[in-house]
Amino acid sequence: MTDSLPRCPWCGSDPLYVAYHDREWGVPSRDDAQLFEMLLLEGAQAGLSWLTILRKREGYRRAFAGFDAARVAAFTADDVERLVADPAIVRHRGKIESTLGNARAFLELQARHGTFADWLWAFVDGEPIVNRWASLAECPSSTPLSERVSRALKKAGMTFVGPTIVYSYLQAVGVVNDHLVDCHRHPDRLGQR
Repeated sequence: MTDSLPRCPWCGSDPLYVAYHDREWGVPSRDDAQLFEMLLLEGAQAGLSWLTILRKREGYRRAFAGFDAARVAAFTADDVERLVADPAIVRHRGKIESTLGNARAFLELQARHGTFADWLWAFVDGEPIVNRWASLAECPSSTPLSERVSRALKKAGMTFVGPTIVYSYLQAVGVVNDHLVDCHRHPDRLGQR
């Protein structure tokens, strides 16, 4: 990236990572399709770098029916075998099988609450949590909020949704905004708070 905008240091200079940081990370989403996509991708990321997942995102989009939760929930054992052989995604059988079950649980939460977004955003009374960290060292890997959401997701039948994965998810979909205070994307710098 050739501009001199101050950014959170985790995104480095890779153009894909910088674009994700600048356009998506921390932006509040109430779109169920995007919320499902990010839930699928965060689960796939467990134990890997986020940049690895970003580089495979288009492969995931093709492999998982454009992140259509209803279609993914209908996948069969044959689909699992197809996906395990697909080099465009992370070929981890447990993560792939988890995605199918998580899609079913996602749809059940939608049915009970109107939208998944309504269910998720109720944890924060509809308003994003905006933190004011000065350094990455201050930013936690999990919080009491991520622990509550993780327990609720597990109770709904989801897997690969531990508190750390869920915290990353909450950051990704803007329920929590952890842009550092000197980052050009922090809400204080954007005049949003």
